[in-house]
Amino acid sequence: MENESQSHRVTASDDIEISTYLELAKELRGEQPVAEPKPSPGERETIVVIDFGSQYSMLIARRVRECHVYCELVSYDTPWEKIASLNPRGFILSGGPASVYDSGAPLALPYIYESHLPVMGICYGMQTIVYQLGGQVSPGVRHEYGHAILHVSVENCPLFAGLPPSLPVWMSHGDQITGMPPDFETLAYTESSPYAVIGNDSGVFGLQFHPEVAHTPQGKTIFENFVYQICGCQGNWTSANFIVESTDKIRKQVGDGRVVCALSGGVDSAVTATLIDHAIGNKLTCLFINNGLLRRDEPERVLNTFKRNLRMDVVYVDATERFLERLKGATDPEAKRHLVGNEFIKVFEEEAAKLGRVDFLAQGTLYPDVIESASAQTKASAKIKSHHNVGGLPTKMKFTLIEPLRYLFKDEVREVGLALGLPEDMVWRQPFPGPGLAIRVIGEVTKEKLEILRSADWIVMNEIKKAKLYRQLWQSFAVLTDVKSVGVMGDYRTYGYLIAVRAISSEDAMTADWARLPYDLMARISDRVVNEVPNVNRVVYDVTSKPPATIEWE
Repeated sequence: MENESQSHRVTASDDIEISTYLELAKELRGEQPVAEPKPSPGERETIVVIDFGSQYSMLIARRVRECHVYCELVSYDTPWEKIASLNPRGFILSGGPASVYDSGAPLALPYIYESHLPVMGICYGMQTIVYQLGGQVSPGVRHEYGHAILHVSVENCPLFAGLPPSLPVWMSHGDQITGMPPDFETLAYTESSPYAVIGNDSGVFGLQFHPEVAHTPQGKTIFENFVYQICGCQGNWTSANFIVESTDKIRKQVGDGRVVCALSGGVDSAVTATLIDHAIGNKLTCLFINNGLLRRDEPERVLNTFKRNLRMDVVYVDATERFLERLKGATDPEAKRHLVGNEFIKVFEEEAAKLGRVDFLAQGTLYPDVIESASAQTKASAKIKSHHNVGGLPTKMKFTLIEPLRYLFKDEVREVGLALGLPEDMVWRQPFPGPGLAIRVIGEVTKEKLEILRSADWIVMNEIKKAKLYRQLWQSFAVLTDVKSVGVMGDYRTYGYLIAVRAISSEDAMTADWARLPYDLMARISDRVVNEVPNVNRVVYDVTSKPPATIEWE
């Protein structure tokens, strides 16, 4: 069975010049015009994070970005030719699961030491430094996991500037340093690690603990000291600079071509569209595809938002029947993700053909999406699941991708959105997966199940907002499980669906903790769901963090 999509155009004012776009967007909301962002002095400076496969590698990158210094996470075997263009100011070697003395263990390439740039090794990264520079690493007599007290043993060490002589840190290692490399000295120790921090006069440091995790409360200061005092960075990684750099890059990449942008209503696609519109103006057409997998009233809200705030050329496509037909019989989560991704591209190609020549497809892919899909840049990372914007796309496409947010974290995207003048309710919208409700309906996706889930999800969101917790949570939503259970309502036996409620706290979606919602809030959600949503007689609350779980159930 083949279903045709239906589309119509939401037109923008053709005579709006790109130079007046930001001012007009503000004027429409009765606010002051936004000045064109100006870059800070100095060229881009980069801290390169060498990834040895640690579960904390992305946290290292986040901590550096929080210092307003750009960084990229690259595989341990990335050649210098790819590093040189980043204008590196220093290297951070991540932790990892290997032991440096094992055959085939990943090690730092020689250019890291030959560059004479500052280096900070963390856990396995420290052991790599020791092993490669002539020291000794051995299996530990006992493993050291958890809290420890670090005692600084030298004065005026720039790595510990502004910190007390003793501070709590987080350890997670089995191997230990048993012999120091030449010209290194001990800078700090713990009860179990006599060489907890080492360094030399060339700016090479090794830390046995993990400063990137929240369990090391003053870890951010250590990163600040490394990037500012040791690497000499200026801290010019700002939203304004990113907008200026990205605008120039997009203009050069697009040239005389045309771009079509996938809108979902979320902050990622909204910022992507706004940034590209800021760069190339009427060379951009936005497509908003209703795949039938959106939440209640979402298509209407998205269109109203874009018409009111963005004034862009938007084509609305109702492809509900196509996607439901495509998903028939699919129960495997990865299969559903790929089916949705492939159908998206088919619809895009069909709609773009109606527009004439279109050369580029813009997407709101973020850095965590790339990492979780095990991109080529981080081969040491294990694939967890493919993402709609990354692994869910077919290899043969008629478009060249433009992904201006590909190296940003979610909080950075929000900062850029605010700098571009987007309204706060759009910028702070909770993340919503590319495959939509298809991966929140466990098992086969049907119209009936989607309606049940939409009703339950609406109640969850409504109560979360009424409790003024929406902005405090990373995500909050309902999941329709494939479990049915016996219940009793009005003296009658029921056999209905089980709804799971998920609410989590996170900084970047790489790790997450389940939210401790008030009991009375959970009671209201449960009462409303079982009383207002047909065919549901049981509600459970998910109390699993990430890891070991993921945020979405599929």
